[in-house]
Amino acid sequence: MLTVLLLLPFFGAALIGFLPVEITPKLTRKIALGFASVAFVWTIVLAFLFNPSNVSQQFTEFLPWIDVLGLNYNLGIDGLSLPLLVLNALLTCIAIYSSDESINRPRFYYALLLLLNIGVTGAFLSQDLLLFFLFYEIELIPLYLLIAIWGGERRGYAATKFLIYTAVSGFLILASFLGMVLLSGSHNFALENLNTESLPLVTQIILLLGILIGFGIKMPLVPFHTWLPDAHVEASTPISVLLAGVLLKLGTYGLLRFGMDLFPDAWATLAPFLATWSVISVLYGSSCAIAQKDMKKMVAYSSVGHMGYILLAAAAATPLSVLGAVLQMISHGLISALLFLLVGVVYKKAGSRDLDVVQGLFNPERGMPVIGSLMVVGIMASAGIPGMVGFISEFIVFRGSFAAFPVQTLISMIGTGLTAVYFLILMNRAFFGRLSTQVMNLPRVYWSDRLPAFALAVLIIIFGIQPAWLIHWTEPTTTAMVHIENVVATITKN
Repeated sequence: MLTVLLLLPFFGAALIGFLPVEITPKLTRKIALGFASVAFVWTIVLAFLFNPSNVSQQFTEFLPWIDVLGLNYNLGIDGLSLPLLVLNALLTCIAIYSSDESINRPRFYYALLLLLNIGVTGAFLSQDLLLFFLFYEIELIPLYLLIAIWGGERRGYAATKFLIYTAVSGFLILASFLGMVLLSGSHNFALENLNTESLPLVTQIILLLGILIGFGIKMPLVPFHTWLPDAHVEASTPISVLLAGVLLKLGTYGLLRFGMDLFPDAWATLAPFLATWSVISVLYGSSCAIAQKDMKKMVAYSSVGHMGYILLAAAAATPLSVLGAVLQMISHGLISALLFLLVGVVYKKAGSRDLDVVQGLFNPERGMPVIGSLMVVGIMASAGIPGMVGFISEFIVFRGSFAAFPVQTLISMIGTGLTAVYFLILMNRAFFGRLSTQVMNLPRVYWSDRLPAFALAVLIIIFGIQPAWLIHWTEPTTTAMVHIENVVATITKN
């Protein structure tokens, strides 16, 4: 049942690759969207068949592959990976739908989008360290090409910088994985066979540091974040949607799955350092966002700040904080995708993202009032206003982390205020006031441009009003992931 999620985009990419050159870009997009939509529907089917009370891996698939390397085809899902799979499938559909119909080299473009989906899906499904690494590296190639070929003026620089950073990330992760297997005496890379807790504490810390830095680059955390604003600014809107909405979550997923879960003792030892690191990322990312004039770069720096909340929750490692970390992954994926879509519409119609140029877009006659209204929803959700999914995730993160790190949690909460500051600056400059002369005659915004943003806004509000629909799938798994000593310590404190 899980292999279908890999085969559908694979067959879609293969079919698109062998289409005749005469096929129109519009038809190519429809074919890609068809395969991606079926994959999304299949993730929904898996979600309905999934048993939340069973904290072990479900729908598992195992096939021996390369015995000499200890590599096997081993797949499964639990409450941590399931919501991320659904998010990935949804945003892949939105990215394909939002792509320009007249894009050059459409067969190559849509095939790469589907291959990117395969890499991310495979990483979330993998129950084998080496298999995870292979999928983790596979997604690097299509994303590099998507930025380097269809990006902005400095696309070559941004794509190369992304490639170098991600290559270093992959090297550190692979080194830690090899160390886990060799030092623990495991005969293969299967997660279920690892006995990392038996290793000396110093060895655990060394291996965990490779995991932390490797996935910290992917998230990204300060000071490994500099590739992200460049990649976002140069990438097209659909690629920014996937990059912020899904690909950053590979880093947060890796921290929880291969860091906190496999090294509970070392994690507890480094937890104060991680909590302080999270505060630095939150404040630095938010401060940099305030200073930006490019709307897209502002949203990019906001991601740096919001990833810090996930690290804070993971550092606390309480049942409530880990649940909040997963919810923050999902809420940030939806909110950041919405914001990048809206900025993309503004750039497409107005020809600029500069806050000194784009002004007065709330003008009901010649502006973008609907886009502005949707932007308000995205900003309110990102700033943690009640009634939005962003409020639920951040509240659970702070509530779950306060018992373990009260000072760091209180300082991190300043980030929510800073989020409101820089997004209010964006709203005030871009949407209020008189319509600037540079964008006086805007092209019409069609409902086809608004539809993906509407869909995301509806989900943000629904999950904000009824968060139990998300928590239901995840809470048993995240509770089971937390080490028993941490549970006892939390209960004692409370």
